[in-house]
Amino acid sequence: MKDYIKWVVVVGFLAFLVFLLVSNQSHNLNKNIKIGGVVLKTELADTVEKRIQGLSGREVFKEDESMLFIFDFSAKHSFWMRDMNFAIDIIWLDENKEVVSIQKNAEPSSYPNIFVPTVKALYVLEVVSGFVEKNNLKVGDKAEF
Repeated sequence: MKDYIKWVVVVGFLAFLVFLLVSNQSHNLNKNIKIGGVVLKTELADTVEKRIQGLSGREVFKEDESMLFIFDFSAKHSFWMRDMNFAIDIIWLDENKEVVSIQKNAEPSSYPNIFVPTVKALYVLEVVSGFVEKNNLKVGDKAEF
């Protein structure tokens, strides 16, 4: 009987580890986001390490690319342009994926200034500078992902 209980515990633990591994991998996959009628290839920043790194140090950021920051809770998540090589538009989204705040044309030269949304957000989407203007994006618009 003791061997049976040990076996059940070991199998249950291994199943739990497999579940964690699979669910974690799905968060690391790139995905597409539709916003402003445009589909963007999106890299996820869903861990503390990825959120800290963000787009810092990158040389290029294409018009059809974005980075989605996924936070554990809604707050006024702030951003700066440390070690950035290009300007971006920053779009804050609430838990319903609705645009709640926008910062257009955040320039690398703005560092150490901090960009703070007007309201709490759960997600932040970074896109190439000019995207918001080009696609007439505004507060209240929705993203799909």
